[in-house]
Amino acid sequence: MNWAILFFAGLFEIGWAIGLKYTNGFTRLVPTVLTAVSMAISLGLLGIALKTLPVGTAYAVWTGIGAVGTAILGIYLLGEPAAVGRIVCIGLIVAGIIGLKLVS
Repeated sequence: MNWAILFFAGLFEIGWAIGLKYTNGFTRLVPTVLTAVSMAISLGLLGIALKTLPVGTAYAVWTGIGAVGTAILGIYLLGEPAAVGRIVCIGLIVAGIIGLKLVS
């Protein structure tokens, strides 16, 4: 169950990371509020998952999910480059997340 909670914490991390772009330097109210709420939910869920998961593993998976999701959404929503090297590196992060799950 805590792995599922950690997964959702990672999804909310993606939400606030992408949300930061839409706040326009915290000058837009609605994106700023949604980003802050997403941050709070993400950290709250991470805290719950840490009750039973090792901190190093949970933090690495949480940031990995956030990094992968943010990079992918950056490509699709924000027109960031989808170079082969970048995609390979994203794949390596995914492999690391899977590896941490398998050995934990």
